[in-house]
Amino acid sequence: SFDAKATLGAFTGTTGTVTGTMTGGTDVRDVRGHVEAPVASLKTGNGLRDKDMMKAMDADSFPIMQFDLHGVSLQQEAGDSAVVTLSGQQRDVALPALVRCGKDGAQATAPFPLTARDYGVTRLSKMLGAFKMNPDIVVHLDVVFGPGAGSSPGAAPAATPPPSD
Repeated sequence: SFDAKATLGAFTGTTGTVTGTMTGGTDVRDVRGHVEAPVASLKTGNGLRDKDMMKAMDADSFPIMQFDLHGVSLQQEAGDSAVVTLSGQQRDVALPALVRCGKDGAQATAPFPLTARDYGVTRLSKMLGAFKMNPDIVVHLDVVFGPGAGSSPGAAPAATPPPSD
């Protein structure tokens, strides 16, 4: 999901259509993977805003949002959970995340700020600027990897990792 602000107020967009892969090794530093979602799967609860968002994100030319994981570094570990930093491949990004492991897989949660303009989304106003969207949004990544993907591996709710410096 993501949280955004516009002239007419704050809103949240969500998708339930996320897929991906994860591979591991003998050490957490060996974990690699990716997650992706169709841009068209983003919904805000307002059809007109969703239509404008598809145009702004140029969904016809760039139909998939993707994060390629090329590195994981362990920050702190306790029981079945670990605070890690996820490093992206195409862009130099470092996302603080909480990973919780259970019998059904691994759940990763990572709230992080994102500036839409950094990803080529520049059409953030309409009606000669009367309606604008703030380019700064907060993305809430919450994915589960494992044979039972789609169900949470632990009964406890996910915690929020500490903010990065």
